[in-house]
Amino acid sequence: MKFQHLGLSFACALLAACAGQPTSPSPASDAAIAAAVPADAGASLDAMFDQYFEDVLRLNPLLATYIGDHRYDDRLPNSLGPEYRTEVRVLNERYLAAALAVDPATLSPADRISHDIFVRERRRALESERYPDHLLPLNQIGGLLTTMPTLGSGTNAQPFATAEDYEKWLRRLDGLVVWMDQAIVNMREGMALGVVQPRPVMEKVLPQIEAQAVAKPESSDYYAPVRSFPADMPVAEQERLRAAFVAQIRDELAPAYRRLADFLRNEYLPKTRDSVAWTALPDGEAWYAFYVEEHTTTKLKPEEIHELGLSEVARILGEMDRVREQVGFQGDREAFFRFLETDPRFYHTRGEDLVQGYRDLKKRIDAALPKLFSVFPKADYEVRETEPFRAASAAGGEYQAPSADGSRPGIFYVNTYNLKAQPKFGMETLSLHEASPGHHFQVTIQQELEDLPKFRRFGGDYTAYVEGWALYAEYLGKELGLFTDPYQWFGRLNDEQLRAMRLVVDTGLHSKGWTREQAIQYMVDNSTLAPSDVVAEVERYIAWPGQALGYKVGDLKIQALRRRAEAELGPKFDVRDFHREVLSDGAVPMDVLEAKIERWIDARR
Repeated sequence: MKFQHLGLSFACALLAACAGQPTSPSPASDAAIAAAVPADAGASLDAMFDQYFEDVLRLNPLLATYIGDHRYDDRLPNSLGPEYRTEVRVLNERYLAAALAVDPATLSPADRISHDIFVRERRRALESERYPDHLLPLNQIGGLLTTMPTLGSGTNAQPFATAEDYEKWLRRLDGLVVWMDQAIVNMREGMALGVVQPRPVMEKVLPQIEAQAVAKPESSDYYAPVRSFPADMPVAEQERLRAAFVAQIRDELAPAYRRLADFLRNEYLPKTRDSVAWTALPDGEAWYAFYVEEHTTTKLKPEEIHELGLSEVARILGEMDRVREQVGFQGDREAFFRFLETDPRFYHTRGEDLVQGYRDLKKRIDAALPKLFSVFPKADYEVRETEPFRAASAAGGEYQAPSADGSRPGIFYVNTYNLKAQPKFGMETLSLHEASPGHHFQVTIQQELEDLPKFRRFGGDYTAYVEGWALYAEYLGKELGLFTDPYQWFGRLNDEQLRAMRLVVDTGLHSKGWTREQAIQYMVDNSTLAPSDVVAEVERYIAWPGQALGYKVGDLKIQALRRRAEAELGPKFDVRDFHREVLSDGAVPMDVLEAKIERWIDARR
C-alpha cells in the first residue's frame, strides 16, 4: 500500500541521482541562473524557479513525460553513470549559490516558504553525495526496471497515438539497455567496496529480471504497444513498427536483461550480505540516520521512534481487543486474528469482484467528502487492476497521480494477485488512503496549485507529509460515515497497526540488530496481516530504510495540529478550513507545516 512515485520524486531526481532517473541537454550556466535572479527579489525567485524546473525536466525526462510534457519522450539517459551524477551535483551547487544570494527578508511569506524549502532541498541533495546509492541500483520494490514496462503498457503516461510516438519509445528503450549495463558496472564497484544488498532482496530481484529475458519477443511486456495500434494508423506502418519492436526486444532488450540476470546469478548473489541492517554498510549508521531525517523531516532519533512505535502498537492492540469483545468472539486475541485471516466470509474469490468493490466505494466516499472539505481536485481517478507482470511483487494498493494537463486521470491500482491478502474488512481503509481523501486528494490538489512553483507542484516528496496525510485520511473515515461495521473498523485499526509496527521494525532492523525472522515474527504476533504481506513488508523495510517511518510520524503530527487548532479556536474551528490550510501549500516538511498552522490559528483567534 503505497503512493507509486514511478520516478517522479525530486528526492530521487536531484537528491541522489537515484536509479531510474534520466538526463539530457546541459542545464543552465551560472550566467543564465544569475540572469534569472534580477535585483527585484519578489519576481526574481519565480524566474529562478522556472529556470530550475526546466533544467530538472532536461535532467529527468521521465518526470516530464509523467506530468504531460512530451518534449523528451524519446530520452532515457544513463542516470547511474558518473557524468550524470556530476551534472546533478553541479546543478545543485549552482542553484544553492543563487538561492543564497537572495535575501529572505525581502520576500513575501509565501515566497519565503518556497525559498526556504528550495535551499533545504539543495543542501540535502548535496549532503546525500556522501552516501553511494548509485552502487545499489536494484531492489525488489521499484525503480526503473519496474517503471519502464508500466510506462510502455500503452495505458500509462507514455503516448502511443502516432508512429512518431512509437519511434520515441524505441529510442527511450535504447537508453534502458545502457542503464542496465551501467548497473552491472556499479554493482561490481559496490562488491569491491562492501556496498551490496542483503541476500533476501536480490533473491526477489533475480526472478523479476529473468522474466524479461524472453526468448520470444511477442511474450515480452515491452511488446504491449504493438498489440493495439491506433485505429487510423496504416497497416504498412503497423507492420514496420511491429518489426522494429521485435528487433529491439530480440537484439537489444532481452540480451541486456539476460546479461543482468547472469551477472546477478553468477557474481552478485554469492557476494550479497547475510546482514539486513543498513548500519552494516560502510558509514551505515550515518547513512541510516540521514534516511530517518529525510523521511520524517524531524530530529527524532531511531531509539525515540522505536519507543513511540512500541507505545502505539500496545494502544492499538487494546482497541482491537475492544472490537473482539464487541462482535462477541469467543477466544483470545490470537484466535481472533486467525479467525479473520481464515474465515472465507472476509475474502473475495474473484479479482473482478474486488476491483468492482473499490469502484462502488469510490461513489460512497465521493458523496460524503463535502462534509469535511471545501477544496477538491479537478482531476478524477480510476480504479484499475494491477498489471500481471508486476502483481507478484507489487503492493496491495497503489496510487499514481494524473497528468498535469488533465489528459490522464489518477489511477488507484488494486492488486488481485493474492486475494487472501486483500480482506474485505480492509477495503474502506485502503480506499481512503490511496484515493480520496488520501493520496489522490493531496497529490492532485498540489499539482493544480498554479501559484506554487513547479518544483513544489510536481516535487515535494516529503514522506511524513505525503504518507502522513494519507494515514490521517484513514482517521477521517468515521466522520465520512464509514466504519459502521465493526469489522471495517478493525480493518482500519489493522492498517494503523501496520504503520505503528513499521516504527518498531524499521528501527529494529537498522539500529537494534533485529534479524529478518525476528521482524517477521513481531509483525505476525501483532496483526492479522497475511504471511505473504508480512514478508513483503519486512523485505521492503530492508531495501528502503527509513521510508516506512514517515507514515505514522506524519499522521501523529497532523492529528496533533488539528487538536491544537480545535482547542485554541473552539467554536471558530471549522474542519474544512483546517484541511484547506493543510493542503494549500502542497507537501512541506513537518516543521514548516507546524509553523504554517500556528500562523493560521493566530490569524483566526
